[in-house]
Amino acid sequence: MSDLFSSCRFWALLSAAFAAATAILAKAGVEGVPPDVATFLRTVVILALTGGIVVWAGQVPDLARLPGRTVGLLVLSGLATGASWLCYFRALSLGEASRVAPLDKLSVVLVALFGAAFLGERLAPHHWLGVALIALGAGLLAWRG
Repeated sequence: MSDLFSSCRFWALLSAAFAAATAILAKAGVEGVPPDVATFLRTVVILALTGGIVVWAGQVPDLARLPGRTVGLLVLSGLATGASWLCYFRALSLGEASRVAPLDKLSVVLVALFGAAFLGERLAPHHWLGVALIALGAGLLAWRG
């Protein structure tokens, strides 16, 4: 069981399941509510949850030991996350979850491209084929026709 909990695939699949639940619950919850208000409430819940986890795990002292570069990068990541969530909730308030979520998942394609361009990550040709198929699939799911 400990092998399972130390597997990036396990956590990534669990993340995907929670992301799917997020889309469905958010679409149902954003109805009749300004998307910015919905995003704010979601963010408060996440802050309380993760804050509680940090306190429970005794990791509060770790906050003071974070290097400046790490803090800066995580702040930028947080700003990007906030912008992503605001855009996502706005999209959900305007469209169907089954069409919005696939376009949002084009982030997978962008991560592959940015990882190669900025982090020096290398993907094999068959991996690039998978990236292309994800892009094609997202387009097909979002296309009205």
